[in-house]
Amino acid sequence: MEKLALLGGTPVLDKQPDELFKWPIMTQEDYDAAMDVVYNNKFSGTDITEKFQEEFAAWQGTEYAIAYCNGTMALTSAMFAIGLGKGDEIICPTKTYWGSVSQAINFGASAVFCNINEMLSMDPNDIERCISPRTKAIVVVHYFGYPCDMDAIMAIAKKHNLKVIEDVSHAQGGLYKGKKVGTFGDVAAMSLMSGKSFAAGELGILVTDNREIYERAMAFGHYERNNERYIKESDDLKSYFHIALGGAKGRANQLCSALARVQLKYYDERCAEIRKAMNYFWDQLEGLPGIYAIRVDESTGSNMAGWYCAQGGYRSEELHGLSVAKFCEAVRAEGYTGCWSGGNFCLHNHPFFKTFDLRNEGKPSRIVYNEYDVREDDNLCKPSEAIDCFNIPWFKHFDKDAIDKYAAAFRKVIENHEQLLENDAEKKQDGRWYGTENK
Repeated sequence: MEKLALLGGTPVLDKQPDELFKWPIMTQEDYDAAMDVVYNNKFSGTDITEKFQEEFAAWQGTEYAIAYCNGTMALTSAMFAIGLGKGDEIICPTKTYWGSVSQAINFGASAVFCNINEMLSMDPNDIERCISPRTKAIVVVHYFGYPCDMDAIMAIAKKHNLKVIEDVSHAQGGLYKGKKVGTFGDVAAMSLMSGKSFAAGELGILVTDNREIYERAMAFGHYERNNERYIKESDDLKSYFHIALGGAKGRANQLCSALARVQLKYYDERCAEIRKAMNYFWDQLEGLPGIYAIRVDESTGSNMAGWYCAQGGYRSEELHGLSVAKFCEAVRAEGYTGCWSGGNFCLHNHPFFKTFDLRNEGKPSRIVYNEYDVREDDNLCKPSEAIDCFNIPWFKHFDKDAIDKYAAAFRKVIENHEQLLENDAEKKQDGRWYGTENK
């Protein structure tokens, strides 16, 4: 038995090399592209952005792409583009970032939450439970880079005649059975902000093959492009030219568009190295109790894109009920300071979806236009709350020796976890958590 660092032992890692994790990779080419915008005051134009849109659409394999100031605006535009409106319902996994679905209240629609599975991915087996005559669409989130089961989800959408919006903010360039995520549904939107695997400052983008969706999305948040040059087929929009129909300005800052053009050129190559490093890390921990890899079998033609915010799954019952919080604390003591539990909180528990009244109508905005109180179904999302996860190192380069050390830190905690049980205030027993902090 080796004494854990949390209890006075020697940490496995003495330092964390910045070069393993620094992201995005910036070169002189990026700096030159950015300075061209600065020198020539091109921040608020569209010429660079339109070049990026063309290049991104070709790379994504879609007919159209529209850049926005951020991913949340891109998703909001997608909701308008599919015709989401008063009294509609839109299904979304509960464990995701709020920008995936919270803006539905702007359209008088209700968010309905489904469960996730052990891979933190939208559970197709729970979707039909959420469908009602008022359901308009499904928001599919490829959470933490793991591609959803699009075969099953698209079959359900077709069966019930539902629109599908793919949120690809965590999985840009990822594949599901050889086809890019973001090309299955009616429309996809994604964030390209500075923390994502595709990082371009603060930027978002929408992609689709549907001309009507493209034109509606353009008209919603691009007043300077809501005109005859872009809106050609949607006759119902033509009388509204020159005003953004959503009352919002979604135009991209061209400094970000310039960076995005350079990043796109090297993105696939850099993601391939990330995947090599991340898969090697998990290979070193294969078979250990208590943890499992959230990753796909790449032999199926699927992949994890750039492994955004890489996660592992946790099974406390395999470690004598040790809480995920105590496990992470022990890993941090071994030198990997980024090990924390949780991921995003479950949206169905947040007061925003319970009581928030956006327009001062005297009733929660989530249900104000709906005869049925969808909040009553929130308690059916409990399986999502029971799934634990934790951060693992998000390697940007393949360095075998360095990765081995990080794997050793996790292995040490697992192999010596019994040292932690006595002082674990949140130990899980009989399927229940005891303590107050984590659960």
